[in-house]
Amino acid sequence: MASRSLGLHVARKQDAARSGAVERRNLLTVCRFSVKTLLDRSCLDTIDDSSPEFTNFVSILEQILSHRLKGQTTWFGYETHRSFWDYVKVACSKVSPSCIHSIESMENVHSSRAKGRAWIRLVLMEKRLSEYISSALRDFKTTRRWYEDGAIMLDEEAGLLADTLIGLNTIDFSFCLKGEGLNGSCPAVIDYTPYLKSIQSENSISSDEDRWVCRCKRLEQKYRMALEQKCYLEEMVRLREAQLSQVIPQNKALQQRLTDTHLSHTLEKEQLEYIVLELQDQL
Repeated sequence: MASRSLGLHVARKQDAARSGAVERRNLLTVCRFSVKTLLDRSCLDTIDDSSPEFTNFVSILEQILSHRLKGQTTWFGYETHRSFWDYVKVACSKVSPSCIHSIESMENVHSSRAKGRAWIRLVLMEKRLSEYISSALRDFKTTRRWYEDGAIMLDEEAGLLADTLIGLNTIDFSFCLKGEGLNGSCPAVIDYTPYLKSIQSENSISSDEDRWVCRCKRLEQKYRMALEQKCYLEEMVRLREAQLSQVIPQNKALQQRLTDTHLSHTLEKEQLEYIVLELQDQL
Protein backbone atom coordinates (compact mmCIF):
# COMPACT_ATOMS: atom_id res chain seq x y z
CA MET A 1 0.00 0.00 0.00
CA ALA A 2 2.82 2.35 0.91
CA SER A 3 4.66 1.55 -2.33
CA ARG A 4 1.49 2.24 -4.32
CA SER A 5 0.99 5.67 -2.73
CA LEU A 6 4.67 6.41 -3.31
CA GLY A 7 4.29 5.46 -6.96
CA LEU A 8 1.28 7.75 -7.32
CA HIS A 9 3.23 10.58 -5.72
CA VAL A 10 6.14 10.10 -8.14
CA ALA A 11 3.77 9.92 -11.11
CA ARG A 12 2.04 13.13 -10.07
CA LYS A 13 5.39 14.82 -9.62
CA GLN A 14 6.49 13.74 -13.10
CA ASP A 15 3.22 14.93 -14.62
CA ALA A 16 3.62 18.30 -12.92
CA ALA A 17 7.18 18.59 -14.23
CA ARG A 18 6.05 17.73 -17.77
CA SER A 19 3.16 20.20 -17.66
CA GLY A 20 5.50 22.88 -16.32
CA ALA A 21 7.96 22.26 -19.15
CA VAL A 22 5.15 22.46 -21.69
CA GLU A 23 3.92 25.72 -20.17
CA ARG A 24 7.41 27.24 -20.29
CA ARG A 25 7.94 26.14 -23.87
CA ASN A 26 4.56 27.48 -24.98
CA LEU A 27 5.10 30.89 -23.39
CA LEU A 28 8.57 31.28 -24.92
CA THR A 29 7.29 30.14 -28.31
CA VAL A 30 4.38 32.57 -28.41
CA CYS A 31 6.73 35.29 -27.20
CA ARG A 32 8.92 34.75 -30.26
CA PHE A 33 5.84 34.77 -32.49
CA SER A 34 4.63 37.94 -30.79
CA VAL A 35 7.92 39.73 -31.42
CA LYS A 36 7.74 38.69 -35.07
CA THR A 37 4.19 40.03 -35.45
CA LEU A 38 5.26 43.30 -33.82
CA LEU A 39 8.14 43.65 -36.28
CA ASP A 40 5.80 42.95 -39.20
CA ARG A 41 3.22 45.40 -37.91
CA SER A 42 5.79 48.15 -37.37
CA CYS A 43 6.47 48.17 -41.12
CA LEU A 44 2.90 49.26 -41.76
CA ASP A 45 1.84 51.29 -38.74
CA THR A 46 2.98 52.95 -35.52
CA ILE A 47 2.98 50.67 -32.48
CA ASP A 48 1.14 52.08 -29.47
CA ASP A 49 -1.33 50.93 -26.80
CA SER A 50 -4.09 50.58 -29.38
CA SER A 51 -2.19 47.94 -31.35
CA PRO A 52 -3.56 44.44 -30.65
CA GLU A 53 -0.12 42.99 -31.39
CA PHE A 54 1.39 45.08 -28.62
CA THR A 55 -1.42 44.26 -26.18
CA ASN A 56 -0.79 40.57 -26.74
CA PHE A 57 2.98 40.97 -26.42
CA VAL A 58 2.65 42.75 -23.08
CA SER A 59 0.31 40.03 -21.83
CA ILE A 60 2.85 37.37 -22.78
CA LEU A 61 5.76 39.24 -21.22
CA GLU A 62 3.84 39.82 -17.98
CA GLN A 63 3.04 36.13 -17.71
CA ILE A 64 6.67 35.20 -18.38
CA LEU A 65 7.97 37.58 -15.71
CA SER A 66 5.25 36.44 -13.29
CA HIS A 67 5.68 32.72 -13.96
CA ARG A 68 6.19 30.94 -10.61
CA LEU A 69 7.09 34.20 -8.89
CA LYS A 70 7.34 33.65 -5.15
CA GLY A 71 4.92 35.41 -2.84
CA GLN A 72 5.92 37.44 0.17
CA THR A 73 5.56 35.75 3.54
CA THR A 74 4.19 37.98 6.31
CA TRP A 75 4.94 37.84 10.03
CA PHE A 76 1.84 35.71 10.53
CA GLY A 77 2.98 33.11 8.01
CA TYR A 78 0.62 34.17 5.24
CA GLU A 79 1.89 34.48 1.69
CA THR A 80 0.88 37.60 -0.24
CA HIS A 81 1.03 38.05 -4.00
CA ARG A 82 3.93 40.00 -5.49
CA SER A 83 4.24 41.63 -8.89
CA PHE A 84 7.14 41.17 -11.28
CA TRP A 85 7.90 44.87 -10.76
CA ASP A 86 9.07 44.06 -7.22
CA TYR A 87 11.62 41.70 -8.75
CA VAL A 88 12.64 44.02 -11.60
CA LYS A 89 13.49 46.98 -9.39
CA VAL A 90 15.81 44.76 -7.32
CA ALA A 91 17.40 42.67 -10.07
CA CYS A 92 17.89 45.64 -12.44
CA SER A 93 19.24 48.04 -9.83
CA LYS A 94 22.72 47.86 -11.42
CA VAL A 95 21.53 49.05 -14.84
CA SER A 96 22.88 52.51 -15.58
CA PRO A 97 21.31 54.84 -16.47
CA SER A 98 18.11 53.43 -15.00
CA CYS A 99 14.48 54.49 -15.28
CA ILE A 100 13.43 52.61 -12.13
CA HIS A 101 13.52 55.71 -9.93
CA SER A 102 11.43 57.60 -12.49
CA ILE A 103 8.81 54.85 -12.46
CA GLU A 104 8.71 54.82 -8.66
CA SER A 105 8.17 58.58 -8.53
CA MET A 106 5.32 58.64 -11.08
CA GLU A 107 2.17 60.08 -9.51
CA ASN A 108 -0.42 58.50 -11.79
CA VAL A 109 0.65 54.88 -11.21
CA HIS A 110 0.15 53.40 -7.77
CA SER A 111 0.10 49.60 -7.75
CA SER A 112 3.09 47.38 -8.44
CA ARG A 113 1.30 45.94 -11.48
CA ALA A 114 0.80 49.43 -12.92
CA LYS A 115 4.44 50.34 -12.31
CA GLY A 116 5.54 47.15 -14.03
CA ARG A 117 3.41 47.95 -17.06
CA ALA A 118 4.72 51.51 -17.16
CA TRP A 119 8.27 50.15 -16.95
CA ILE A 120 7.71 47.84 -19.94
CA ARG A 121 6.45 50.72 -22.06
CA LEU A 122 9.20 53.10 -21.00
CA VAL A 123 12.08 50.69 -21.66
CA LEU A 124 10.54 49.79 -25.03
CA MET A 125 10.55 53.46 -25.99
CA GLU A 126 14.15 53.66 -24.75
CA LYS A 127 14.97 50.50 -26.78
CA ARG A 128 16.48 48.87 -23.66
CA LEU A 129 14.08 46.07 -22.71
CA SER A 130 16.57 43.36 -23.66
CA GLU A 131 19.29 45.15 -21.69
CA TYR A 132 17.20 45.15 -18.51
CA ILE A 133 16.18 41.49 -18.90
CA SER A 134 19.80 40.46 -19.52
CA SER A 135 20.95 42.36 -16.44
CA ALA A 136 18.29 40.68 -14.31
CA LEU A 137 19.24 37.22 -15.59
CA ARG A 138 22.92 37.84 -14.82
CA ASP A 139 21.98 38.41 -11.19
CA PHE A 140 21.15 34.73 -10.75
CA LYS A 141 21.32 34.90 -6.96
CA THR A 142 18.52 37.47 -6.82
CA THR A 143 16.51 35.67 -9.51
CA ARG A 144 16.82 32.40 -7.61
CA ARG A 145 15.58 34.10 -4.45
CA TRP A 146 12.49 35.54 -6.15
CA TYR A 147 11.35 32.58 -8.29
CA GLU A 148 10.35 29.01 -7.54
CA ASP A 149 11.84 25.97 -9.22
CA GLY A 150 10.56 25.55 -12.76
CA ALA A 151 10.17 29.27 -13.41
CA ILE A 152 10.96 30.54 -16.89
CA MET A 153 13.41 33.09 -15.48
CA LEU A 154 15.42 30.21 -13.99
CA ASP A 155 15.32 28.14 -17.18
CA GLU A 156 18.29 27.91 -19.54
CA GLU A 157 16.15 29.27 -22.37
CA ALA A 158 15.62 32.54 -20.50
CA GLY A 159 18.81 33.79 -22.15
CA LEU A 160 17.18 33.20 -25.54
CA LEU A 161 14.32 35.40 -24.38
CA ALA A 162 16.69 38.34 -23.97
CA ASP A 163 18.13 37.67 -27.43
CA THR A 164 14.63 37.58 -28.91
CA LEU A 165 13.75 40.93 -27.36
CA ILE A 166 16.73 42.62 -29.04
CA GLY A 167 14.71 42.72 -32.25
CA LEU A 168 12.28 45.17 -30.64
CA ASN A 169 15.04 47.81 -30.58
CA THR A 170 14.32 48.46 -34.27
CA ILE A 171 10.75 49.60 -33.52
CA ASP A 172 9.86 53.17 -32.58
CA PHE A 173 7.19 52.71 -29.92
CA SER A 174 4.87 55.50 -28.82
CA PHE A 175 3.02 55.24 -25.50
CA CYS A 176 1.21 57.47 -23.08
CA LEU A 177 2.17 56.59 -19.51
CA LYS A 178 -0.80 58.45 -18.04
CA GLY A 179 -3.51 56.11 -19.28
CA GLU A 180 -5.95 54.35 -17.00
CA GLY A 181 -5.05 51.00 -18.54
CA LEU A 182 -1.88 50.83 -16.47
CA ASN A 183 -3.80 50.68 -13.19
CA GLY A 184 -6.01 47.78 -14.22
CA SER A 185 -6.11 45.01 -11.64
CA CYS A 186 -7.07 42.26 -14.10
CA PRO A 187 -4.29 39.86 -15.04
CA ALA A 188 -3.05 39.89 -18.61
CA VAL A 189 -4.82 37.44 -20.93
CA ILE A 190 -3.03 36.05 -23.98
CA ASP A 191 -4.85 35.73 -27.28
CA TYR A 192 -3.39 32.65 -28.97
CA THR A 193 -5.49 33.04 -32.11
CA PRO A 194 -2.88 34.92 -34.19
CA TYR A 195 -0.32 32.18 -33.57
CA LEU A 196 -2.40 29.17 -34.58
CA LYS A 197 -1.11 27.22 -37.55
CA SER A 198 -4.54 27.20 -39.18
CA ILE A 199 -3.97 30.64 -40.71
CA GLN A 200 -4.78 30.56 -44.40
CA SER A 201 -1.85 30.52 -46.77
CA GLU A 202 -3.28 33.46 -48.75
CA ASN A 203 -3.07 35.68 -45.70
CA SER A 204 0.45 34.50 -45.04
CA ILE A 205 1.51 35.25 -48.60
CA SER A 206 -0.15 38.65 -48.47
CA SER A 207 1.58 39.43 -45.19
CA ASP A 208 4.95 38.40 -46.64
CA GLU A 209 4.37 40.57 -49.70
CA ASP A 210 3.45 43.56 -47.56
CA ARG A 211 6.52 43.02 -45.42
CA TRP A 212 8.85 42.87 -48.43
CA VAL A 213 7.21 45.90 -50.02
CA CYS A 214 7.72 47.81 -46.79
CA ARG A 215 11.35 46.75 -46.60
CA CYS A 216 11.93 47.77 -50.21
CA LYS A 217 10.41 51.17 -49.52
CA ARG A 218 12.63 51.62 -46.49
CA LEU A 219 15.72 50.67 -48.50
CA GLU A 220 14.69 53.03 -51.28
CA GLN A 221 14.22 55.84 -48.76
CA LYS A 222 17.64 55.16 -47.22
CA TYR A 223 19.21 55.09 -50.70
CA ARG A 224 17.64 58.43 -51.61
CA MET A 225 18.82 59.99 -48.36
CA ALA A 226 22.35 58.66 -48.95
CA LEU A 227 22.27 59.96 -52.54
CA GLU A 228 21.12 63.40 -51.38
CA GLN A 229 23.86 63.49 -48.76
CA LYS A 230 26.41 62.44 -51.40
CA CYS A 231 25.30 65.24 -53.74
CA TYR A 232 25.40 67.73 -50.89
CA LEU A 233 28.92 66.69 -49.89
CA GLU A 234 30.12 66.82 -53.50
CA GLU A 235 28.70 70.34 -53.87
CA MET A 236 30.39 71.41 -50.63
CA VAL A 237 33.72 69.99 -51.85
CA ARG A 238 33.33 71.84 -55.16
CA LEU A 239 32.62 75.13 -53.38
CA ARG A 240 35.59 74.65 -51.06
CA GLU A 241 37.87 73.90 -54.01
CA ALA A 242 36.65 77.03 -55.80
CA GLN A 243 37.24 79.11 -52.67
CA LEU A 244 40.67 77.56 -52.27
CA SER A 245 41.58 78.33 -55.88
CA GLN A 246 40.70 81.98 -55.22
CA VAL A 247 42.51 82.16 -51.92
CA ILE A 248 45.83 80.74 -53.19
CA PRO A 249 46.55 83.62 -55.65
CA GLN A 250 45.45 86.13 -53.03
CA ASN A 251 47.80 84.55 -50.53
CA LYS A 252 50.69 84.69 -53.00
CA ALA A 253 49.91 88.33 -53.78
CA LEU A 254 49.86 89.19 -50.08
CA GLN A 255 53.17 87.42 -49.54
CA GLN A 256 54.73 89.34 -52.46
CA ARG A 257 53.27 92.57 -51.12
CA LEU A 258 54.69 91.82 -47.70
CA THR A 259 58.11 91.15 -49.22
CA ASP A 260 58.01 94.39 -51.21
CA THR A 261 56.91 96.35 -48.15
CA HIS A 262 59.71 94.86 -46.08
CA LEU A 263 62.24 95.76 -48.78
CA SER A 264 60.85 99.30 -49.04
CA HIS A 265 61.06 99.76 -45.29
CA THR A 266 64.65 98.52 -45.33
CA LEU A 267 65.61 101.03 -48.03
CA GLU A 268 63.87 103.87 -46.21
CA LYS A 269 65.67 102.94 -43.01
CA GLU A 270 69.03 102.99 -44.77
CA GLN A 271 68.24 106.38 -46.33
CA LEU A 272 67.24 107.81 -42.96
CA GLU A 273 70.45 106.52 -41.39
CA TYR A 274 72.46 108.13 -44.21
CA ILE A 275 70.66 111.47 -43.73
CA VAL A 276 71.27 111.33 -39.99
CA LEU A 277 74.99 110.76 -40.58
CA GLU A 278 75.18 113.71 -42.99
CA LEU A 279 73.46 115.99 -40.49
CA GLN A 280 75.85 114.90 -37.79
CA ASP A 281 78.82 115.71 -40.06
CA GLN A 282 77.43 119.16 -40.81
CA LEU A 283 77.06 119.88 -37.12
